[in-house]
Amino acid sequence: MVSTLQSWPEPVVRVQSLSDSGINAIPECYIKPIYDRPSSLDLQSIETNIPIIDLANLDSDDPTLRKTTLDLISDACRHWGFFQVINHGVSHRLMESTRRIWREFFHLPLHLKQEHANSPTTYEGYGSRIGVAKGAKLDWSDYFFLLFRPVSMRDERKWPAQPLACRELVSEYNEEVMKLCGKLMKVFSLNLGLEEEYLENAFGGDEIGAALRVNFYPKCPQPDLTLGISPHSDPGGITILLPDDHVSGLQVRKDDAWVTVKPIPNAFIINLADQLQVISNAKYRSVEHRVIVNSSEERVSLAFFYNPRGDILIQPAKQLITDEEPALYQPMTFNEYRSFIRLNGLHGKSQVESLKSPR
Repeated sequence: MVSTLQSWPEPVVRVQSLSDSGINAIPECYIKPIYDRPSSLDLQSIETNIPIIDLANLDSDDPTLRKTTLDLISDACRHWGFFQVINHGVSHRLMESTRRIWREFFHLPLHLKQEHANSPTTYEGYGSRIGVAKGAKLDWSDYFFLLFRPVSMRDERKWPAQPLACRELVSEYNEEVMKLCGKLMKVFSLNLGLEEEYLENAFGGDEIGAALRVNFYPKCPQPDLTLGISPHSDPGGITILLPDDHVSGLQVRKDDAWVTVKPIPNAFIINLADQLQVISNAKYRSVEHRVIVNSSEERVSLAFFYNPRGDILIQPAKQLITDEEPALYQPMTFNEYRSFIRLNGLHGKSQVESLKSPR
């Protein structure tokens, strides 16, 4: 544990410990530039919400009902890049139990959590920062990151042994969310006019990558000065988010404004990521988003990342390329893409847009 903590460029401070200490002002390293701070309008309730889609009719024998659901998903992918789903097939009990056991993990004594302290090599384990730049502006959150697929990369010994049953619950939860990802990939393929298995195969089939990041956002004495997670778009394929259904925090960029997502009970939030924008030749949108914090309530959320195999070439589907709509993006593997955005310090809208081919 000591060696992993020493691999960071600066001493690792747990945000939860700062919050629990009763400070009235946050340290300078968490204060965002003025242009990145939440405005007073952002912190107010806005009536707009991302689309909410009932997946029950995807399996309907009535082609009209099935088409209606497919069309709703298509519209959300093309105009929002985000939507919530209900009747998705994952047990509500499993969702609640998994979220609860992670909340319990973050409330364990610090020395037990520190046994899982991570390093910037893989980020697996208990962490409080991303990136190794000295003097970087940090986010007001702690997290636990674990690898799930391919199976060769999974090491459940690195997952928390406490609370009891955590490893078993997490494994069961991840398997169920993997099935939901597979179902959505087929829908996305069909809505693009591709074969049902196209996207799944383009991502690497049985060698698709998957990981879970559990986010913990402690109470913050100055929520107007910082963010739980800074603005970014997700680099991979799909993100399935299980939010804290009692406290809002996720904000999605829509038409140059920030929309606060209002979670509904037993729903997942679906987030299309950069590689789907590339394969769809920008017919689908990977949208910038961020997380705000508050002074009165902590939050826990689970982000499941479903990504292409690292060494497989990702490029616009040839079936979607015409003289009128040429390929917008240069071919690149997912590993190359992650290295590219890391080396160039890219985030948010600049990530996938920077890959566009010169016209």
